[in-house]
Amino acid sequence: MRESYIIDKNYNNSRFDKWFKTTILNIPQSLIEKILRKKKIKVNKKKVKTSYRLQTGDVVDIFNIEGLKPKNIKITSKYKSTKKERKIYDDFVIENNENFLVVNKPSGIAVQSGTKTHKNIIDILSTSKYFEGKKPYIVHRLDKETSGVFIIAKNREYAQLFTTLFRIRKIHKTYHAVAHGALNSKIKKLEDNLVYYDNQKKIIQKAITNLKIIKKNTDFSFLELNPITGRKHQIRKQLYAINHPIVFDQKYYLERNKKEKNNLLLHAYKIKFMINDIKYNFKANYSKNFSQFLRNNF
Repeated sequence: MRESYIIDKNYNNSRFDKWFKTTILNIPQSLIEKILRKKKIKVNKKKVKTSYRLQTGDVVDIFNIEGLKPKNIKITSKYKSTKKERKIYDDFVIENNENFLVVNKPSGIAVQSGTKTHKNIIDILSTSKYFEGKKPYIVHRLDKETSGVFIIAKNREYAQLFTTLFRIRKIHKTYHAVAHGALNSKIKKLEDNLVYYDNQKKIIQKAITNLKIIKKNTDFSFLELNPITGRKHQIRKQLYAINHPIVFDQKYYLERNKKEKNNLLLHAYKIKFMINDIKYNFKANYSKNFSQFLRNNF
């Protein structure tokens, strides 16, 4: 049995293995190479390598690879959202155009499915009116617990563009957070070497965040933060390291601070960038919980 696919412009100049994993089946690299060696896949009727760069209009023929699929591979199904869930996001849309969508992501929902969570914002929005005939592309991330400005590209061209802009630090993000205790007014920058682990490998990454105290009292500090680098849990880890963890953080907290189940008070407040000489500047309103906490404590 042969299945044929025609490459569209969204995958122009993509590596073959990346297209295969994204479009056909996410399997180990070694297995893709084995399938190609056995000539179970041909591009324009020719044998190719995994590194082959696909071009718009290329014809990919796949010949009966069922017997080569590993039996123990778990295929993660997409989260099936309800019409009511999709409708809710109408209230969170900040910008919607032909190339990207900007939403005010609520706290408590993951960007994409993972080992500990299935419900996610990408799967919900992918079947909404905002992506009819289009595919959502993740170009940056927000923690499940973090709320605020979140960009989703609608085509591969803009996905690559946003990825490049983030890499060369041409997209500027501003976060607002409430931390425990009164921060020293002399602190203007957080600069750390954060430790991460990839399996057993220890990785140390430099993290830099500019900091401004908006308001403070003996119990809390209301902060504006501009991350220069983009490390996982960067702001949360850095504030925890100076003994001023973010309020309601269930992962990075001090023993003397009672753990309470509430939304993390970390909000991606603003994001700005420029594309084709057009300046974009998007802001996301605080959640009711965030606003209520500020009113009650400052």
